[in-house]
Amino acid sequence: MKVKEIIIDSHSIGGSIPIVIAGPCSVESHESILEIAKAVKESGAHMLRGGIFKPRTNPHDFQGLGLEGLEFLLEAKRQYQLPIVTELMDEKHLARFVEAVDVIQIGSRNMYNYSLLKAVGETKKPILLKRGFSATVKEWILAAEHILKGGNDNVIFCERGIRTFETYTRNTLDLTVVPIIQKETGLPIIVDPSHGTGKRDLVEIMSKAAIACGTNGLLIEAHTTPDLSISDKDQTVEIETLNRIVRMTQI
Repeated sequence: MKVKEIIIDSHSIGGSIPIVIAGPCSVESHESILEIAKAVKESGAHMLRGGIFKPRTNPHDFQGLGLEGLEFLLEAKRQYQLPIVTELMDEKHLARFVEAVDVIQIGSRNMYNYSLLKAVGETKKPILLKRGFSATVKEWILAAEHILKGGNDNVIFCERGIRTFETYTRNTLDLTVVPIIQKETGLPIIVDPSHGTGKRDLVEIMSKAAIACGTNGLLIEAHTTPDLSISDKDQTVEIETLNRIVRMTQI
């Protein structure tokens, strides 16, 4: 289905080829993000993801490196010519994100943070809007309307699974929303099978399913040593799997 194309550097989200955004759940150190960025670049993925602020349910878990982590991401961007995607959690950091980040992510927990949505709506930056884990499609679209109303139509939806009664997977990945969002909004949508399943061995096959139903891209948690990943290691794939996923999008 034809949707608005959002151009980031030389990449098009909403074009004929699904884009792949890959990287660690969290930026862990200067050395590790450079090593992962190199592998992401060599895989053929289009952009680098990495969280610098991590909203954790458990306050004792790793909370991210903050703005120091952003500097590490920027170094990776310079070395490997990869646009960067990272999550904004607080309006006080908006100016720095607008200056430095290629795609600003609004995470699942902040889908209902209307003041934050309105703030990013006053920018022209591409905004990756993740679905709230209990959000209906209508609520998700209305969240996007808060951004659009401010004049920013560079909105990319991201399906990351919703909370249901099922406990085998971390979330239930709702692929029906791919054609629904495209039809109802005319905007691109990408799929996050990492959070959508919470299981490393399901990420590749659900990426294939997402491509089959017409997703405009994939958001993949990948790491050179996934078992040593500080955050979400159970859903983080190794680089070999990322390579296969990227090849899948090019067929």
